[in-house]
Amino acid sequence: MNLSILLVTGLPIDNPVLKFLLILLIILFAPLLLNRLRIPHLLGLIIAGAIVGPFGFNLMERDSSIILSGTAGLLYIMFLAGLEIDHDDFKKNSRKSLVFGMYTFLIPMTLGITTGVYILQFSLISSVLLASMFASHTLIAYPILSKLGVTRNRAVTITIGGTMITDTLALLVLTVIVEMSKGTVGPSFWIKILISLLIFGSIVLGLFPIIGRWFFKRFNDNVSQYIFVLVIVFTGAFLAELAGIEPIIGAFLSGLSMNRLIPRTSALMNRVEFVGNAIFIPFFLIGVGMLINFRSFVNFETIKVAVVMTIIATLAKFLAAWLTQKQFKYTRDERDIIFGLSNAQAAATLAAVIVGYNVITGTDSNGAPIRLLNEDVLNGTIFMILVTCTIASFAAQRGAKNIALEESADNGDADVMERERILITVSNEETVDDLVQLSASIKQKGKKSRLFALNVISTDDYDDQADKDARKILEKAIIHASATDNRLSDLLRYDTDVVNAITNTIKEQKITYLIMGLHQKKQITESFLGNLTERLLLQSNATTLIFKPMQPLGTVSRYLVIVPDKAEKELGFPFWLHKVWSLAKNTGTKIVFYSSAHTLNHLKEVCSKQSVGTEYKEFENWDNFNTLNAEVKVNDSFLIIMSRKENPSYHPAMNRIHHFLNNQHNKTGFILIYPMQLRVTDNLNRDLVNPSLLLT
Repeated sequence: MNLSILLVTGLPIDNPVLKFLLILLIILFAPLLLNRLRIPHLLGLIIAGAIVGPFGFNLMERDSSIILSGTAGLLYIMFLAGLEIDHDDFKKNSRKSLVFGMYTFLIPMTLGITTGVYILQFSLISSVLLASMFASHTLIAYPILSKLGVTRNRAVTITIGGTMITDTLALLVLTVIVEMSKGTVGPSFWIKILISLLIFGSIVLGLFPIIGRWFFKRFNDNVSQYIFVLVIVFTGAFLAELAGIEPIIGAFLSGLSMNRLIPRTSALMNRVEFVGNAIFIPFFLIGVGMLINFRSFVNFETIKVAVVMTIIATLAKFLAAWLTQKQFKYTRDERDIIFGLSNAQAAATLAAVIVGYNVITGTDSNGAPIRLLNEDVLNGTIFMILVTCTIASFAAQRGAKNIALEESADNGDADVMERERILITVSNEETVDDLVQLSASIKQKGKKSRLFALNVISTDDYDDQADKDARKILEKAIIHASATDNRLSDLLRYDTDVVNAITNTIKEQKITYLIMGLHQKKQITESFLGNLTERLLLQSNATTLIFKPMQPLGTVSRYLVIVPDKAEKELGFPFWLHKVWSLAKNTGTKIVFYSSAHTLNHLKEVCSKQSVGTEYKEFENWDNFNTLNAEVKVNDSFLIIMSRKENPSYHPAMNRIHHFLNNQHNKTGFILIYPMQLRVTDNLNRDLVNPSLLLT
């Protein structure tokens, strides 16, 4: 394109290429510049939107493209909130979410109605609508918490649950008020709303997970999976609209429905978060900034309304956060998170004020329309959005930073996995992705460079093609690890003995966990594990996981964890248990422990403080595994804790476990775990051993 065309382009810019370029420059530089001033990047995008928008330098109009992208960004925020929430914590804290939801709805409603009637001199119906605007809020600060890694904090969990409650009630009030102004509220209206909500909830929370599990089992293409996720988001939002509620509720519930199907450590989750934070959410924030019109605040009445609205909305949300903190004995930082997440007014507030502004209840003596919410409230809402988003961003960032620092300090003092190093042996291109995904799901949070992939080429069979094939497999492992936001070191070794190559690598790299795929039998006389694996178990004492996947990790609904009696007496007990917790948390999967009564009691004690869905069933008959057949469901997977002969938990039936897995459940995936052990003559990773630290 000729440069002169760009130079003479009028304002606002209508050239699509230049317009998109300007938006990308804002997304790139606004956070970088304002971060130097310690201003949250989300606030920077809103300010940038105000500067370039129609009420600033008028570089861009808030046209249909901005509105469309912004709507997608808002839905994305709510979807991520539902997707990243800890499902088990959400269930455990459902009562607290309900309490906070009622606080953050009733307090703003009470203060809002009182303020509207007695201070702003509005009618009762207008005051109720104004109060509903204060009651709703938007999770604008959520990306800050996600970036700092505190989205699974209990304060975040109850705030997100409370958001769903208060936004639903506030938007229901909006619907009722509008219908009342039309005189159409009656029994049929309430019956229609109730039936619509029941049908909507059944489809999103009941049908969506079934469709999602079916899709992820059958289609592995990265692009197809991501597009499927977007379809789910917008389908849920559209169904919410059909049910008579705001699309943001549908997007949140869609995230909740996909919660257990998209592991937190998966490549798909990384793509979902990346695209949302890079494109969709910034578009929404810039669009919000474009609504800000500072020129409207030359009218005293507008200033008065704006100040009153902002003070009441902020005060009401702070009181709700403060009462929640006191009732549940939360820390001040957790209160800051609750207040920061719930104080920002944007999406639902805009919907309410625009609807109220467009509802005309009559005309005055001069023939001018009398609106449910006048122009002063419309302009005051924009001011309130700017101020509350600013306060929310700073409050959430302050609380989240302090909590992140505390968690980091705690991990540094008590986490015996600090020097955790995971080795994956890769020799089959078809199983590489599954093995890397398992390692990403069990690895320590925050450690992105402790993964190693090893391929061993036997010097007896060496040729150029073997070298090329090995490097191709290792490259695939690196690519998949990168997609999960982890760094994997590839290791290629040449040796006459594959087992010696692996054991020497374990010692050289100080490996603590070894992950292997189940070997493929080529001869009838071969053992279940294979000669190589059996030799390796004899020579290596690292915690070893032997994995046979039959479906993606995200589609597994339960892990049936079979634990031998006296397993808790062994040195490796806390290490494998830690990985079982990590696997369950990162995949949102329920754990069902099977063991002796004594061992189950110990497991209950150490698992009581973990936010993992657990169930305990007594099982001691290792000689007859067939008694478990009735327990196994379609999407279950086995996780069997094995033992070496010299350990107290060893049972002779472990040598026959393959009969049960091959003959009875050959379509069920499994992980065999051989716990870490140390012999008197072996100094392998002796400095890691302090099980009591892990279980405190």
